Parts: sequence; C-alpha cells; structure tokens
Amino acid sequence: MLAVNIYTSTDKLTSIESRKFPLYKGRDNSRVLYISGLALQLAKSHNQTTMEIASGIVSHLSAIRGDFFSVQIVPPGSIYLELTHPFLATWLQSLVVRNIGEDWETGTRKITVPNPSRLFVIQYAHARCYSLLLLAHREGLIKLREPMPDISENSALAHLASAQQIPWLNDDQKLRLSHPAEGRLIAELVQVIDNLDCPDLSGAVNWEKVALDLSQAFEAFWSQCRIWGKVKISAPELAQARLGLVIATQSVLRCLLVDKLGAFAPLEL
Repeated sequence: MLAVNIYTSTDKLTSIESRKFPLYKGRDNSRVLYISGLALQLAKSHNQTTMEIASGIVSHLSAIRGDFFSVQIVPPGSIYLELTHPFLATWLQSLVVRNIGEDWETGTRKITVPNPSRLFVIQYAHARCYSLLLLAHREGLIKLREPMPDISENSALAHLASAQQIPWLNDDQKLRLSHPAEGRLIAELVQVIDNLDCPDLSGAVNWEKVALDLSQAFEAFWSQCRIWGKVKISAPELAQARLGLVIATQSVLRCLLVDKLGAFAPLEL
C-alpha cells in the first residue's frame, strides 16, 4: 500500500487514497533499482501533467526517505527509486544476524515439490555456503555466533549468523561489493526477500525457480570473487564483506529449502 500526498509547484494538494501501486524491479545488477509508473497512471485521472505529478511524488519521497533511496524522474514520467549503499549495508547486515525462516514460518505453508536435479543444485549451494563459513570461522576471518550447529544435527534448524558487524562500506560509504557477480547475488537476495515480504504483490511465486536462480547466482559469485589467498591478506575487509554475502545466502537458501520446498537443507554433500 502506498499513500502519497502530491504537491505541485503552486502548492496545490492532491490526496491519493490508499491503493496498491506496484514497483517494478530494474534489471541492472550494478544497483538495486525500483521503477514506478504511478505518475503515468494518475495523470489519466488528475488534472495535472505527468511530470507535475512525478515531481510532487519525488519531492515528497526525497524529503521523508532520502536516506533510504535516491529518486529521479525519467521521461515521460517514470519514477526511479535506487536504494542507497548505506541502506543496503544495513539491510544486508540484518540478513546475517537473524534466522530468515522465523519471519515466514507462521500460518499455512504451500510447499512446492521441486525437480530432483534442480533440488540437488540448490542443496549443493547451501552446503557449499555452510562449509565456506565454517572454514572462515576456524581461520578467524569471520566470527560466527556460538553455539553453531554440529554437522550431524538436523539441518532444518541449522543456520549461521554473524557475531560481528560486517564491513560492507568503504570510507566513501560505498559498498565494497562492486563486482558484477556480487551485484547479481545481491539482486537475487533482494528478489527473494521481496517475494517473501510481499506475496500479495508478487502473485504466484515459483519457489523452485527463485531458489535455483539464487543458487546459480551464488555459484557465479563463488567462481569469480575470491575470499582467500591474496584477497584475505591484502583486502581482509573485502573478504569479510564477501563472507557476509555467503552468510546471507546460506540463511535465505535454508529458508527456501525448508519452508518453501519442504526439502532437506544439507550441511554437507
């Protein structure tokens, strides 16, 4: 639900009743961008031009949520909302310190029965995340919250969480994670959480495809973005930020496997 008060340059106030205005996620993985056609829709029923309406919305949103996203108008009146790096860092940190599944385990769950071959890909990615994090913890590269689940425990309950603040941002308050594969993985994490948070807006979700897309994004990230070796020695904060992404991915994959696919979330394969 989005309720917006639009101010024109003449201070004329138009009140918009509380209605659903969907946001469409941009496909540029170098940033997290949402696109709204709200002004284009309202121009059909309000005695104002599309650009006047868009300008009013942008001014309003910038004033109340400027720390969350930057807003711009793209002709003929689309509104682009790009999440800021500090906000993304806060959001990513929230993923690495909590059990994602706890937020969506209440109520009736509709389980998707996955294809066995695709399920293996998802389970393999989860197990890879888990083993990488245990190794990083043992080497002191990252500190995980204790006690951690034993490898022999029921993995339906197993999740890892960071016991420290991940250094997501550099001195310029920009995300250290600037590699295209990192951007793709962040974009997939955002998409999953959007689907979990707003099921009424996303419609029927193919959870198998969602989990598979996240798994494939993780595999691309892992193959292209090193954590150990020179990175660990010369850029330890980058290595920690990448491990933060691994924690977030493990937590979200566990939620998808257990809560949406009704499957086992293995700790090793």
